[in-house]
This record gives sequence, C-alpha cells and structure tokens, in this order.
Amino acid sequence: MGSAPFRTFILKVANRCNIDCDYCYVFNSADQSWRGLPARMNVDVARAAGRRIGEHASAHHLRGVHVVLHGGEPLLAGPRHLADLLGAVREEVPTGTEIRFELQTNGTLLTDLWLDLFERYEVTVGVSLDGPPPANDRHRLTHGSRSSAASAVRGIELLRSRPHLFAGLLAVVDLANDPVEVHKYLASFDPPVIDFGLPHGTHDAPPHRDDPSVPEYGVWMARVYDAWLAQPEHRHSVRMLEDIVALSSGVRGSVESLGLAPPTSVVIESDGSIEGVDTLRSVEEGASWLGFDVIQQSFDEVLHNPKLLHRQYGKAALAEQCQSCPLVEVCGGGYLPHRFSTARGYRNPSVYCTDLEYLIRHVQGSLRGHGWDPHAAAGPPP
Repeated sequence: MGSAPFRTFILKVANRCNIDCDYCYVFNSADQSWRGLPARMNVDVARAAGRRIGEHASAHHLRGVHVVLHGGEPLLAGPRHLADLLGAVREEVPTGTEIRFELQTNGTLLTDLWLDLFERYEVTVGVSLDGPPPANDRHRLTHGSRSSAASAVRGIELLRSRPHLFAGLLAVVDLANDPVEVHKYLASFDPPVIDFGLPHGTHDAPPHRDDPSVPEYGVWMARVYDAWLAQPEHRHSVRMLEDIVALSSGVRGSVESLGLAPPTSVVIESDGSIEGVDTLRSVEEGASWLGFDVIQQSFDEVLHNPKLLHRQYGKAALAEQCQSCPLVEVCGGGYLPHRFSTARGYRNPSVYCTDLEYLIRHVQGSLRGHGWDPHAAAGPPP
C-alpha cells in the first residue's frame, strides 16, 4: 500500500502559552521537550516549511493544502511577526496550490488588529472553550490560577462580528460537566463546528472515570448527540458525531481519531523539527520525535519514517481484537495515543474502547430509527 501524501501542515508558531490548562499535552504531560524549543518560529523556518509544503504539493499534484497555525498560544507570536510567517509560507508555495490557513487559539488575546490581519491573509480561527465559565475553569485557568473564561468569551464575541473568519469551537470532555448544558452553551455562539475531544490517556495512565464499569465518556457524548439532534434549528456540525454517521455509511470521515483512512497531517515545530502526531507527547518522553526537520528532509522522506509506518497498514496495525471487531471501520481502533501501553506499545484497543462502542451503537441505533439501512447507504443519511 502506498503512503497517502500530507495535506494538513500544523505549524507551531509559538511554543509558550498565556494560560495553564492542566490537561495540556504540550506543557503538562510526560514530554517536556517544549523547554528546549524556541518560543517563536522564525521566518527562515517558516520559509523552509513553505518550500517543503510546495514541493510536496507539486510532487503529489495537490490542488490545495491546509496550514494550521498552532502552539502553545499562536497569538503570542505577535501580529507583525505572524504576518511575516504567513507571508513567508505563502511566497514559497506555488501559485497553483491553494492554501487554506487556519489558526487555533484560546481566544483571550483576540483584537480587531488580529482580525484585520486574518482577513488580509484569509485565516479562519478556531477557539478552545470547554463550556460555561464554571465548566471551562475546571481546567483552563491562567498561570495565576484565575478564570480565563471571560477573556475567551470576549474574543469569541469579537470573532462573531466577522463570521466568515469563525472556524468553530473546540472543547475537551469532562465528566464533571453536564453535556447538554455544555453543548447548549457552545451552540449559543453560533459556531459552524463544535469539536469535542476526549482527554488524553493511555493504558499506563488511564483517563479519570467516576465508575470504571460504565462507558461514561460514551454516555456523555451520546447525550450531546441526542441534544444536537433534538434541535433541528441548530446549524452547526459536531465533527465527532458527523464522522460516526459518515463512517457508518461507508464515507470517509474528517478527523484522524476515527476510521481507518491513513492520517494526512504533519507537525512542524518552532525549530523546524517534524513530528507525525504531536499528541504522542502525552504518552512518554520522545514518543513524537522523528529526528527530521524541514531544513534537511522533504515531506516525502518523512512519509517513510519507521515511526509513521502504522499509517500505511490500516487495520493490520491494530490489536487483534480490534481487527475482528464489527465496528472497526468506524472507530478505527481509536486515536493512536489512546492505544499505548508500555507492555504492548500501540497494539492495544483504545482506553476509550467501551465508550466508542457505546457511542457508535447509540448513533447507529438512532439512525436506524429514522429508516437508515447501513447495507444500502452510499452516504450519510439525510
């Protein structure tokens, strides 16, 4: 099987953050490599990244690429410097290749000056927010242990004044928060997309559960699904849930944490080093490190790095019990970091296996109740 080319390039333009989320895989996880990385990506690195993106797009005849500005908190790069980085990347990518820029932020530093810059470079903006202030502040506090919610909401409201720039909201699931309340609150901002992420955990350091005998995260997301479905006036998508619908119908999903399609994203650190899955920092020190950088290696060389070969093997890379599971085409074995154990590496079911099973069966049961036939479906049901 050939390697699928990279289509999404995540640039870590700033390697520091102005808030201190306790679940952050960059700053508060097993891997502390951020301490040795530059606080900001410099223009030469951005130019080299753009050149490598351009050659990769040309080699694989890609009509467009997705470039995500990430961190840390990318706005700490500063408007002038970020404009220089955007310009450097754009200059190096051939004019025949469309670049879709996106930025992920905690929203607390957004101003009209930033939005003017994003309009100039056509950058859409996603904001991280876990729910109403009490829910958000369970984990997303400032370095002085103060609430970040009001500043984040102010940034979102400012972004809503230019809705064409608003990419959506990202929230991490917390069992202590009410799922219906969280969904309702996030939906009140009229985002085009709400992304829910499961907190990172491994078999060595499993996620918190109130009752290990219950698929609590699956139940939590199933309640979001029911609330979302019950309000037909909602115009936003919930990416995880829409992907389950699509994958259940034989259509490729849009997130790398579900399904068997090979991941197509790659990470460029602030020093130019390349990582395949940066969330592997939540696993152990050095788990995400490939030993490659944009100065010396092409992205085609990165595709064949031994640490990324799992991308080519699909179902064969999974634990035996996952390979024979009837839901494997949908869940894909779960997100790679969530499969890890010291004893068996990534050849384990996800630590969220029972949660994913519960949620997928809940969604599929709901669809069948609306007349959906998984054997006849050629696409997502209406």
